[in-house]
Amino acid sequence: MTVFKTLPLTPAFGVEVDGIALKDVVSSGHFADLRRLFETHSALLFRRQDFDDRAHLALAKAFGPIEDRKADERKKDAPFEIPKVTNVVSDSSLKGDDGMHKLHLESNFLWHSDSTFMPTPALTNILTARVVTTEGGATELASTRAAWAAMPEALKARIRDRGIWHHYSVSRAKISPELAKHPMFHKWPATGWKSVWTNPVTGDESLYIASHAYKVDGYDDAESIALLDELMQFCTQPQFTYSHRWDVGDVLIWDQRAVLHRGTPWPYEQPRTLSSICCSMTAADGVEDMRLTSGAASS
Repeated sequence: MTVFKTLPLTPAFGVEVDGIALKDVVSSGHFADLRRLFETHSALLFRRQDFDDRAHLALAKAFGPIEDRKADERKKDAPFEIPKVTNVVSDSSLKGDDGMHKLHLESNFLWHSDSTFMPTPALTNILTARVVTTEGGATELASTRAAWAAMPEALKARIRDRGIWHHYSVSRAKISPELAKHPMFHKWPATGWKSVWTNPVTGDESLYIASHAYKVDGYDDAESIALLDELMQFCTQPQFTYSHRWDVGDVLIWDQRAVLHRGTPWPYEQPRTLSSICCSMTAADGVEDMRLTSGAASS
């Protein structure tokens, strides 16, 4: 029996969790209860937590291997640094509007699932607010599980049993062609995944798409983009979405197999910092069943 008290975030998906300190979930032996909520509801919100970097890392490791996109750039024995989604540069000044960093932040305003372009994508993102703004800066979630369940069969039939191809530069090119040329967006070759993810615990199906997607097996380039756009528009309708306005200490955890997310703009002259740890999938999360075995597409 779970120790958590929950309140629905929306009628379609997600719960707000109350009655427990998130920093103690692993040490108290209640992570299995949290994981069951995660599998069932896809998105979890904990408000105003005392949740420092140590607790953040401990919880992430309970979900699975820590995703480390900069492992190849770091000096030997240098520690992992928790990624920040921020407009604050290292000297604590704010980046100019014409900087590539700002363009990279703006690409997060596109609906996406993290790391679909990597050889092993992310299972979850554990996101917590460190510095918030007076307005704007919400994080929005969209349930591709609820959307797939409600999707007309005619639209489902156009994507079911097909592969979808992803590349990091694709989402960046939607913001800026110059941004898309940056080497960091070409670390990994195009990666293909089946279009529908079946949760191995619950049996629920979810559409697996992202702003990084560009090609659908069996369609030409133009047809692929048109279909992906139509699917994205369906999945991000208001009845399938949740928008979270941050307070310091809030923590959002969501299932990247079944939930898209995006940031929203804020006054850029105001500093904003969220700490973000993605955990990579394992075989237990269904990733091996999702891999495409052939038919690589070019980006």
